[in-house]
Amino acid sequence: MDTLDYRRQTVLITGASSGLGAEFARRLAARGADVVLVARRLDRLEKLAGELAERYGTEAVPISLDLAEPRPGAALERELAARGVQVTSVINNAGFGTHGPFHEGDRERLDAEIAVDVTSVVDISRTFIERLRERGDGFLVNVASMAAYQATPALAVYGAAKAFVLNFTEALWYEARGTGLRVLALSPGATRTEFFEVAGEGADGGARWMAAGEVVETALSALDRSNPPPSVVAGRFNRLSLLLTRLVSRRRTTMVLGAMMSPSRTAR
Repeated sequence: MDTLDYRRQTVLITGASSGLGAEFARRLAARGADVVLVARRLDRLEKLAGELAERYGTEAVPISLDLAEPRPGAALERELAARGVQVTSVINNAGFGTHGPFHEGDRERLDAEIAVDVTSVVDISRTFIERLRERGDGFLVNVASMAAYQATPALAVYGAAKAFVLNFTEALWYEARGTGLRVLALSPGATRTEFFEVAGEGADGGARWMAAGEVVETALSALDRSNPPPSVVAGRFNRLSLLLTRLVSRRRTTMVLGAMMSPSRTAR
């Protein structure tokens, strides 16, 4: 593939009000890209947009949108058309998890979790992927998770949702071959963001933490390759952990993860 020129990119980033989304926006702006910042909290988006404009001269468009609502892709398409903005790349970063036994989960929250973590990823990808393929010089990044690679007791829906994102994105990577569009699934482990404040106490399972900047640089380094892979795991320790899980049975892996995530409940 040709070298990726970020100065020609206008990148739509979901979940851009904090964490990995905000870090993606800063790193991309530093490379010369314009950005579209999408999240529910408009005040945070506007503050970040001002920061990017002042520091990098970047055009940053803040859009407040609840991705749990139906057809977020169509809503974004209408808003962007009204503002005369043409998106060249997409990062589906928004997502949240719910820590605890599935049978105790709030049904409305679980519905919203699936809508944000799965449905919005599919809908936004479908909305923009044809023009991204036609243009052939941008990227589609979907944020998966280390939880995608095995069952995750006490984060059952989140882990299953991220397994979907991983497999979905790798399939799109294959379909995009020869178009010039880079497609990448990014799998971080425990990262210092607001995710764990939302997911609840103990959702990290005692994992080793990474900084958001390390995770984002892993994705950008992969995109900068002449032949980017379909997916990438952030962090040497996480890559080693994944390798080790492949050496034991799924039963054993699930037992170990269950003990890490919720020892008192799995003991019963």
